[in-house]
Amino acid sequence: MLSVIPNPPRIVLPIVGSEDTFPVRRVYCVGRNYGAHAREMGADPDREAPFFFLKPADALQVIPYGMVTDHPYPPRTEKYHFEVELVAALGQGGRDIPEADALSHVYGYAIGLDMTRRDLQDEAKRMSRPWDMGKAADASGPIGPLHPVSAIGHPAKGAITLSVDGQQRQSGDLSEMIQSVAEQIALLSTYFEIHPGDLIFTGTPSGVGAVSRGETMTAAIEGLGKIDLKVV
Repeated sequence: MLSVIPNPPRIVLPIVGSEDTFPVRRVYCVGRNYGAHAREMGADPDREAPFFFLKPADALQVIPYGMVTDHPYPPRTEKYHFEVELVAALGQGGRDIPEADALSHVYGYAIGLDMTRRDLQDEAKRMSRPWDMGKAADASGPIGPLHPVSAIGHPAKGAITLSVDGQQRQSGDLSEMIQSVAEQIALLSTYFEIHPGDLIFTGTPSGVGAVSRGETMTAAIEGLGKIDLKVV
């Protein structure tokens, strides 16, 4: 039996220190997981718990280290916002995973950006519609190479920043997450059976804002290095 169209390519992430690759299955994202960011978005982190949404796996854009990579500005938006995030890549799956065991399911970590057509997201909020048009643009999930847990452990603290043309716009610390990575995995596994190859974008600190064509973003997480993207 043959496919009637060519099989779509599967997104794979390079692994630091290895020639092997990590195939991606599904991409989950956590919303409002840093208190200051929740407040700047008009939410109360003391009353509203973080929540999940999804990006298409083929919305990822793999960004190598050591070079500036062109990042396409998407159509139908005038407010294209950056959100720098720690990404957890799962090497094991399951359902109803206990929080105490959750980190054993993580293969590694990467730097990611949850790029957002904010005007479309805001319109969807006003009309009580899904966020897909705001969150799922082509290439809206830039992501750097994957660092295995075996090499770096589980980052629980450290600076997470984003600058535009050398001017710092976002600055936070991984320790400021409302839900830890372990808590996110445990909760997510009560909604879905998670699988090897799943990614979790774990939330962004405050300072999100618009980027314009011609500007260069630098996203960095302590212990994971940095990635550079020029908006074109």
